[in-house]
Amino acid sequence: MRLSRAEYRDIVRSTEQLRPTRQCMKMLKDRFPNHSQSTLLSIFSLEYQKRTKRTISRHHAADVIEGHYQRYLNEAKARPTAPVLLEMANEVDLSPALMARLVLDRFLQDMNGEMLSKPVLNSMLKDPSLIPDQVLAKNIYQCTINDCCYGPLVDCIKHAIGEEHEVLLRDKLKERNLSFLAVEGHIVHWIESKASFGDDHSHRTYLNEQFWSYWNRFGPGLVIYWYGFIGELDCQRDRGILLKDCFPTDIVTLCHATHQQSPESTEGGQ
Repeated sequence: MRLSRAEYRDIVRSTEQLRPTRQCMKMLKDRFPNHSQSTLLSIFSLEYQKRTKRTISRHHAADVIEGHYQRYLNEAKARPTAPVLLEMANEVDLSPALMARLVLDRFLQDMNGEMLSKPVLNSMLKDPSLIPDQVLAKNIYQCTINDCCYGPLVDCIKHAIGEEHEVLLRDKLKERNLSFLAVEGHIVHWIESKASFGDDHSHRTYLNEQFWSYWNRFGPGLVIYWYGFIGELDCQRDRGILLKDCFPTDIVTLCHATHQQSPESTEGGQ
C-alpha cells in the first residue's frame, strides 16, 4: 500500500497514545478500516520502537527496576490472579515484554543471589513454565502474548513472515527464469524484500547501509516493501532504485539466461 506523507502522518498521530497491545491494534484498525492490519501494525511497531528508544534508559535505572519489582511483589500478593505486570507496563508506557524481562531478571537475582546468563533468562521468557514461581510465570506469559512489538513471540512471527515473503519472491523469480527485467521502463538487476512498512527513518537507513551498496555492485534494482511505504520516498528512480509494495505484474523480461544471484535480505515486520 502506497501512502501519501499526509496519510502516513495521520496514522502516526493516532499511534502516539497507544500501547503495544492487541487491543490497541484493534482500535487503530477501527480508526483506519481501509488500511490493512499488516500495514498498520508495521507502522505502529516502527513508531513504538522509536518511542521506546527515547525512554528505555530510564526504565533500566537500578532504582526504577527495584521500584517495578517491589510493586509487582506487593500487587501480585494482593491480587494473585490479576495481570499485574501487564497493567504496570501499560501504566508506565513500557512494552509488556520488556517489563517482563526486567522483573524476571530481578526475580532471578533475588533467587540466586547473582545475575544469570542471558541464555537462561531468554529460555524462561520463551517458555515461562521454566520459571519456578507460578504466579510470575503466568504474568510473564500474559505479557508475552499481549505484546505486538517486542518479545519472543513477536520475534518468531517476524522471522516466519520474513521467510514467507522471501520464499514468495524467490518462487516468482524462478517461475519466470529471470536474469534481469524491466519494471515500468526501468532495468532491474536485483530485488530486495522488506516485510515491513517503509517510513522515512527506516528507508534512509536501508539506503545508506544496503541499497546504495547493492546499486554499486549490481546496478539498478527494486525494493519491495510488502506492507507499503510513503509514496514520496520513491524518488530515486532516475538514479536506479525503484520502490514497490508487491511483486510487479507489468514486467518485461530482457534475458532468459541463468539466474543471476542478487542480494537477499528479509526484515520481519520492521
